[in-house]
Amino acid sequence: MGFQERLLMRKIKKTADHKTDLYKLKKKKLEDSKTDAICSKESTVPNKINDKRRKECDEELQHKRQKLCDGAIDKTDNNETENIPLNDIKETEGTERVTFDSLNISGPTKKAIEDMGFTTMTEIQAKTIPLLLSGKNLVGEAKTGSGKTLAFLIPAVELMYRLHFKPRNGTGVIILSPTRELSMQTFGVLKGLLKYHSHTYALIMGGADKKLEADKLSKGVNILVATPGRLLYHMKNTKDFYFNNVFCLIVDEMDKILNIGFMKEMNEIISLLPKARQTMLFSATRTQQTEALTNLAVEKAIYVSTKVVGVADNITQGFMVCPSETRLLTLFTFLKMNKKKKIMVFFSSCSSVVFHHALFNFIDLEVMCIHGQLKQNKRTTIFFQFCRAETGILLCTDIASRGLDFPSVDWIIQYDPPNDPKDYVHRVGRTARGEESGGNALLMLREEELSFYHVLKRALKDVPVWEIKLPYNLHDIQKKVETLVARNHKLNLMAKEAFRGYIKAYESHGLKSIFDPSKLDHNLVAKSFGLRYPPNISDSDSRHRIPNRRERRRMMEEKSLYAEK
Repeated sequence: MGFQERLLMRKIKKTADHKTDLYKLKKKKLEDSKTDAICSKESTVPNKINDKRRKECDEELQHKRQKLCDGAIDKTDNNETENIPLNDIKETEGTERVTFDSLNISGPTKKAIEDMGFTTMTEIQAKTIPLLLSGKNLVGEAKTGSGKTLAFLIPAVELMYRLHFKPRNGTGVIILSPTRELSMQTFGVLKGLLKYHSHTYALIMGGADKKLEADKLSKGVNILVATPGRLLYHMKNTKDFYFNNVFCLIVDEMDKILNIGFMKEMNEIISLLPKARQTMLFSATRTQQTEALTNLAVEKAIYVSTKVVGVADNITQGFMVCPSETRLLTLFTFLKMNKKKKIMVFFSSCSSVVFHHALFNFIDLEVMCIHGQLKQNKRTTIFFQFCRAETGILLCTDIASRGLDFPSVDWIIQYDPPNDPKDYVHRVGRTARGEESGGNALLMLREEELSFYHVLKRALKDVPVWEIKLPYNLHDIQKKVETLVARNHKLNLMAKEAFRGYIKAYESHGLKSIFDPSKLDHNLVAKSFGLRYPPNISDSDSRHRIPNRRERRRMMEEKSLYAEK
């Protein structure tokens, strides 16, 4: 090829790359707009507020807050409600039923709770709501699925109502959640609770358009649901975000926030917020980090805990002993047998979720997936899709193990082991949400990992667990899966990345005495990903290498071979 031809080809390639970049930019803007439309749907924000008008109202608001704390003003503005003795609530047992009508709350809040279908309080709600309505700082601990969301949302909305908080007063309540999905879920419950109120509310989280969020905040958002990183960004960079009147800080799933690595952000957020505020900290488990944050955020707090912290009684638990080489086929067979049920499968890495999602859909087992590497609009769509579905299979990482309320989940399958019994409790808690529902949980273990079952038995005490066996011979399917993964170039790359992700997650496991990486047979583990031979673990950047001529020819053959599929 001559010089002119090479120059022409270079210009053509440059033009094509430019058009590709424009297309990607246009697609990204479209995805961001879809995400913002989903997240801000039906959220209410007023017109932009004059700063002078806002500052004039601050003194009046502070006066009202002082009166409310002193008990000088009416608590509800509703003569029909009656006070329930605080001592009776604190001594409430899980077997004794207390209705929401007996609470000293306003009419609009009661009507919204009735529309949501709730009549009686759970144990954590009965113990915490009266204390929070009186303005106390509180640290709440209860097992997952016990109704913690309503336990902190009802007092927050009610205190906002009593103070006659207006949009011009800025933000009064901040609710922090560890993940975007949990923030969206909390936002949905808040929206239902504010059905008959006029207060403004909004959701800000990673993955959404920062400019649109800044515009909402500048107009005055009374109740704000946020993730820690995005909240700190707006507190530092959004000039019109007025949070000087924050009188209530709520931290949901506090231990998860700290485990993800938000300790530094939480310290900065607490230092920027007003010190004269009410603080509510909720979690399903206690750790040293949560106690450190509690000491930093709250000076004097009441600790409230339900008597049993662990797996709900209405969950049927089981475990399955499965060799390394048949793990993939065992999971596939179990999902095929129960494909008319609603199932969640937990993996230890994002790459493992990506591989199993591609493989199962390729071999006619329809599944969905959610993990941290998905774009936000895709995560949001899948989250609501699985919530609305009556049946379906969701492959996920621990990003979906905390606080998310997926209705009517029949099975929780832990394909990869959790880091400790607390993570086991959170994963299993995605089923049997509520006191009248039930569910099943399955843990898949190798023979050398059976001692983890005894660790669970000691941690969860008298929880019955039995072994589950499948009546199928799986060895005949293994060769077909290995042939498929070997011939399909994309599946082969995904399988290798999933293998590396699994090994790295295994090496970082907290219980080294049980989950010892040196005891893993890499040849057998590779078969659980459809690989005939284990790939090089250190060669993690192989997927970014440009394929050679032989690989390109094989890719073209695969496209033609599987075009009909």
